Amino acid sequence: MNVYFKDGNIATKNLTPGTSVYGEELIQEDAEYRIWNPRRSKLSAALLNGLENLKLEETSKVLYLGASTGTTVSHISDIITDGRVYAVEFSPTTAKKLVQLSRQRFNIAPILGDTTKPKGYLNILEKVDLVYCDVAQPTQTELFMKNMNIFGNDDALGLLMIKARSIDVVQKPKKIFKEQEKKLKEKGFRIIEKVKLEPYEKDHVALLVEKNF
Repeated sequence: MNVYFKDGNIATKNLTPGTSVYGEELIQEDAEYRIWNPRRSKLSAALLNGLENLKLEETSKVLYLGASTGTTVSHISDIITDGRVYAVEFSPTTAKKLVQLSRQRFNIAPILGDTTKPKGYLNILEKVDLVYCDVAQPTQTELFMKNMNIFGNDDALGLLMIKARSIDVVQKPKKIFKEQEKKLKEKGFRIIEKVKLEPYEKDHVALLVEKNF
C-alpha cells in the first residue's frame, strides 16, 4: 500500500502536486508527499495504531460511505492512482466540496445519496474491492452490511468506523462494540482486525471485515 512514514507521521504521495486539500503539510523529497493527519482522518488514526491487513492497490475500487468534504477520500485517491473512489455523501452542501475535489482528482466519483438506501445509486456503481463506512448514526452497522452485500466483490474487504456515542450515549463503548461485532458475525461477516482509535478519536474502533459466506 502506498503509505509512507515521514518524521513520525504517515503520508501519501500527492496525486496533484502543489495542491493541498485541507491545509495539510506538503513535503518535498523525491516526490511531493501529503502529511496524513490522524486527528482529521480515522483511517490515518487506524493505520498509525497498527491496522495491518488493509489492502489498497493502485487499481483498487473503493466505495466510501459518509465521504463528508473528502479529507480521507483524498488520501485514498493518492493511494489508488489508477483506481476509483465512489464517494457517497448525504448533505448537498458538503457534496459540493466533493464535486470540487473531483475536478482536481480524476479518480474520485462524488455521489449525492443516502447510504441507508444503496439501490438509489445502484446504476452508477460497479463492484468494489473495499467498502469504507464512516457514517455516524445508530444504524451504521446495518447500512454498512447492506452496501457490502450489494457492491462488494467476492474478495472485498470492509472497513467500518464505529462511533459508540452515535449508537448509544448511555451504554459503555466496550459493550456497544461487542454488540456491533455480534451483528456482523450473525450476518456472515468475519472480523479480520479490530483497532481502537484513541488518542486521536475517543470511543471509536475500526473493524476490518470480510464476507464469510
